[in-house]
Formats: sequence, structure tokens, C-alpha cells
Amino acid sequence: MRAWPGIIEAFRDRLPVTERTPVVTLLEGNTPLVDAPRLAARAGVARVALKVEGANPTGSFKDRGMTMAVSTAVERGAKVVICASTGNTSASAAAYAARAGLLCAVVLPAGQIALGKLAQALIHGAKVVPVAGTFDEALAIVRELGRQPGVEVVNSVNPVRIEGQKTAAFEIVAALGDAPSVHCIPVGNAGNITAYWRGYCEDRDAGNATRRPRMLGWQASGAAPLVRGEPVRHPETIATAIQIGNPASWDGALAARD
Repeated sequence: MRAWPGIIEAFRDRLPVTERTPVVTLLEGNTPLVDAPRLAARAGVARVALKVEGANPTGSFKDRGMTMAVSTAVERGAKVVICASTGNTSASAAAYAARAGLLCAVVLPAGQIALGKLAQALIHGAKVVPVAGTFDEALAIVRELGRQPGVEVVNSVNPVRIEGQKTAAFEIVAALGDAPSVHCIPVGNAGNITAYWRGYCEDRDAGNATRRPRMLGWQASGAAPLVRGEPVRHPETIATAIQIGNPASWDGALAARD
């Protein structure tokens, strides 16, 4: 049985890579889809399955996008990768940058990051810069710094991040034999709901699925710009990963919802 090679090699023909793209991988992907019968009973539905993305190398779905972002950065000759983060992105960016031998800089809103994720970033050698402000303000700084030569932004505003993350939808369709009827997902910067929707759409168009699921995105009440229909200037929630008031992938999330 062939060992899992990571998402780029597993889905090479469905990703924007070439033979010249250097693959930077920590063998992300191929995460389990676990049945949750008690949750199904509580919800009053026939079946609930959980895609356990915490089984990725740094503990989140961000690794799917980061293998693409860092591989592309190396191909373009970048020496530094940079991101804004409230947690998972910083951990993933630092780990993949270390794998590639690149410098990693993380701009974070002071006091608004999960300490376990911050520890991962530091352990992998990232340079961490806290700023007084929100995630959205940190991302604005990162976008500006990303204009410098040799610097690659690896937040989900980088389109190859979405390309990598869509592979989770491919895995779900392969496991179920079709797309699910409903897909529930938390929403922060909205890259992941955008990516899943793209993956499901591509699988249906390729004939691998007969349908696309209804996408249900969930936001915390204090950080719910998409639910409210307008940016939240000062988002508040104890779930720091979704404490984002103006999602970068706003339009993608609305397309998935509608």
C-alpha cells in the first residue's frame, strides 16, 4: 500500500502546480471522517460525520493551504513568508517555513491569540510582532509588507491557500461516495468555507458527486459580520480563531451560502 504523500502529490492534477514546483510538505491531509452517532441522535438526523482536521501536522486545516502557499513561495524565489494570525495560521506558516528553510514573520493582534498556537510558531522559529489592534488591522500591515521583493503573504488572501484547502472536500466526497447534504463550518476570515465550496463544486463538475451540499457557516455573536451583513469594527469572542470583523473571503463565503 502506497504511503500518503501529502495533498499536492495526491491531488496534483487538480491543483495549480507544475513539474517545477518544489513540494514542501509535512504529509498533511488524508484526515479521518468519523461518524458521530450521538450527535446525530441529538440533532434528530440520520447521520453526522466529523472531518477531523486536527489530525493535520500542526493541528488544523491550515496545513492544506500552507503546503501550497509555501511551495509556491519557494518556486517564486521568496525568502520570507509573512502572515497575520490569531492562532492556527501562525503555527502552520512557521512549521512549513521551517521545512522549506524560509524565514517566517507573524503579525498578531496583541492578547488575541491562542497561546498553544503562539508556542508552535515560536518553537518553529517565527519572528512574532504583536500590534495594538484587531486581526483586520494586522492583516492590512501584512498586505503592505507583502509588496516587498522576496516576501510572500501566506494568509488566505493568497489564492493558492484556497486551492490547497479545497482538497478536504475531495476527501469527504471520496469517503461518502457523494457530497453530504449539509456541511456545517465555523467562519472567521471565511477562507475555509470558500475552499470547501470550491472543492464540492469542482467534484460535481468532474462527475465525482451528484450534488453540492447546503453550506451552513457559523459565527460567534460578537464577531458575526457575515450574519449581520456589515463589518464589525471591534469583534469580540473567546474563540480567537474566528475573532475577525471583516473577512478577507467575504464574497466567497456569500457565494457558498447562497
